[in-house]
Amino acid sequence: MRKRTWMMALGPMAACSGLVLACSGLVLACSGLVLACGRVADPGPGTDSGSGVDPSISAARTIPPLPGVMDRIREAGGVLIAAHRGGPLPGYPENALETLEYGLEQGIRVFEIDVAESQDGELYLMHDRSLRRTGGYDGGVADTDWAVVRELDLRDEEGEPTGFHAPRLADVLAWAKRSGALLELDRKETTSFRRILSAVRAAGAENHVLMITYNDQEAIEVARLAPDLMMTAGVKSAEHQAMLAAEGVDFTHVVAWLGTRDPDPSVYAELGARGIESGFGTLGRPGKRLDDVYAADGDASEYQALVDAGLTLLATDMPYFVARELESDDIAVKLLEAKR
Repeated sequence: MRKRTWMMALGPMAACSGLVLACSGLVLACSGLVLACGRVADPGPGTDSGSGVDPSISAARTIPPLPGVMDRIREAGGVLIAAHRGGPLPGYPENALETLEYGLEQGIRVFEIDVAESQDGELYLMHDRSLRRTGGYDGGVADTDWAVVRELDLRDEEGEPTGFHAPRLADVLAWAKRSGALLELDRKETTSFRRILSAVRAAGAENHVLMITYNDQEAIEVARLAPDLMMTAGVKSAEHQAMLAAEGVDFTHVVAWLGTRDPDPSVYAELGARGIESGFGTLGRPGKRLDDVYAADGDASEYQALVDAGLTLLATDMPYFVARELESDDIAVKLLEAKR
């Protein structure tokens, strides 16, 4: 089990004991933080965007050039753990800046987040088409202005209000630059790649972003709009790779996305031999996702088997458990934070 200098992350089987943790130090200062069944104290004052995180949380931390970092992680046998929808848990809602900050404190460095656009053109984090589930508001994302969205009290996975608010993408990108986090950006249907990439450029956050694509057309579009940015893209074969490359997709800037079902570890080595990193997700609907199968016995051997086979990026709904149990992500984090 890996050791940390901060508080231990929650495992998926954490007991609802109402345990209260109080801690202080140079890295983390908190009090009244209730783990498992309890609520979580607001970690900071509000900002203009409606988020509760202080925008001056840290000085900028520059990630080394991302394609080279991903190569070194693959070659070293490391794995980056990506927290799906930012890594929500009781008291911390999905796609909230406070949730990302909490995950960073627990050692997570990669956050998969969803980017939507309000009726009046503001890019912000939201997964669903409707604001009902996470915002408690009967309105559609595409039909609601940012002035309304920014005031909504985000709900956690148990449906409880958290006091946190949806953040603007611009604020999340600025936070990633300050903190050294890496963001996987999942475009929702209310916005476009062009709009998102424009925001990334404006923030100067190109080296902190992986664009998610779901088909060949999207991969080609992102490659044409931003050939210097990294992306995840489906790669079915060497022939498929050659076709995409002919359309302008630079595979030094691609993590091959291999889905969320029926992992085939032999493919990881095959892709690695061609200099391509592999990505796979154990996330999904509760009760049907691989996370529930792999974590049922309380150990991470199934996750470790994927890493041993050559997996470089693991997207999961249980990032705190996986990060606590694996050591391979420590290798990846060190390489991500290395000054080069």
